[in-house]
Amino acid sequence: MGRKGVWSAKTPTRRSVLQRAVGSLPPIYLLLVLTSAACARAPEAQSAPAASNTRSAQSTFRVGMTVLLQDSLQVIAGRRLGIITNHTGVDAEGVSIVDRLTQDPRAKRANVQVVRLFSPEHGIRGTEDTENLPDMVDPKTGLMVHSLYRNGTVPPPDSLLKDLDGLVFDLSDIGTRTWTYVGVMVYGMRAAARNNIPFIVLDRPNPLGGRMEGALLDSTLANPDDPTPAKRGKAYALYPAPLRHGLTNGELARWFADELKIPVQLSVVKMGGYRRSMWWDETGLAWVVPSPSMTSLTSALTYPTLVPFEGSNLSVGRGTPQPFQQFGASWMDAPRVAKRLEEYGLGGVKFEAVRVTPEKPGDAKFAGKNIPMVRIVVVDRDRMQVARVGAAILWALGREHADSMKLNARTFDDRFGMPAAREALLRGDDPDEIIDRLQPSIVAYQRRVKPYLLY
Repeated sequence: MGRKGVWSAKTPTRRSVLQRAVGSLPPIYLLLVLTSAACARAPEAQSAPAASNTRSAQSTFRVGMTVLLQDSLQVIAGRRLGIITNHTGVDAEGVSIVDRLTQDPRAKRANVQVVRLFSPEHGIRGTEDTENLPDMVDPKTGLMVHSLYRNGTVPPPDSLLKDLDGLVFDLSDIGTRTWTYVGVMVYGMRAAARNNIPFIVLDRPNPLGGRMEGALLDSTLANPDDPTPAKRGKAYALYPAPLRHGLTNGELARWFADELKIPVQLSVVKMGGYRRSMWWDETGLAWVVPSPSMTSLTSALTYPTLVPFEGSNLSVGRGTPQPFQQFGASWMDAPRVAKRLEEYGLGGVKFEAVRVTPEKPGDAKFAGKNIPMVRIVVVDRDRMQVARVGAAILWALGREHADSMKLNARTFDDRFGMPAAREALLRGDDPDEIIDRLQPSIVAYQRRVKPYLLY
């Protein structure tokens, strides 16, 4: 483990091939496969943490940057640093990692020098929803902010790392495989390894907790490699992980460093008082909008359900007050689709037919037009299974609007994860049966990542 609050090593020990094999599942995991559909349709039961437990967790919880300043500054003491961050890299008081490391007396006493900043997709303030983001000057510190989002996510250039003694990563993930901030982290680890400098991850909560579900990304679709002039990278489709991956940034960094054989000097500054079962709002942290369409924790929860439909002619609610919580199109019969989904009986959610007008949506779909939509109403987030709901939505649309719905198969599959599952759902196969068949691969993934868990 290394110093207090910090995990530091080049690579953890790999598990054996036998331990990873699905065929070696013990009976209890096989039982999960048989019972998952029943759990999805069990009677509604609201669940929430006990108030006393929540208050206790909030009083003891600390993000990685706070742990760093309080008892782990030796990790960066005396170093010239670059920081990959944006407005999500803040502590419980809303103060950014940049301000803490440039102004906090503790950082000054440790002779920490921040000399360069890097920003991901959506920019340093999280307000941009376009490609080719320009570099800019941070008005508060005067430091140059170098954009890592051009015609897609790119790594920090080697030329900007050669005079650094370390690269710090502090961004909020949202717990879904398609989030490009994880791609920035992987590219950054490779860049740090090439330049023989440490890569330090300041860990943050997975907003959706530790549950793992959904199709693992098909290996034929994945591309974990850095982008090149001849081939664009796929920061949103890196590696065969479930749609809802259940890991923190620090755990993902440990897994990817080993799995992708990145010879990086990796340190993870762990959170304090964190439990895998915690939702974001149980940590006491305020929700910081990480991108223009991720306006709430509820949108983050329903995002993996609807993000595959970015590759379709449906709106996923961009430009509405509830992005990624509703879907629709001018050609959709919302009452019929909502009725079919309600009758299917998914756990933890209900469906309502509404009419909504997207205003200046980032995807330009149905801008300024009042269209029929179906809203996903989360009634029990602990019972909602995002992949199961997404599968049912595709199935219902295929049954009701096979001729009107158009999918870009590659874009859809990069997000949903499995072409064969898409094809089966559009044929009318039962969504529960399709999702149930994924369970052994989820269990195998859980075994595969277990050595890298920190909490």
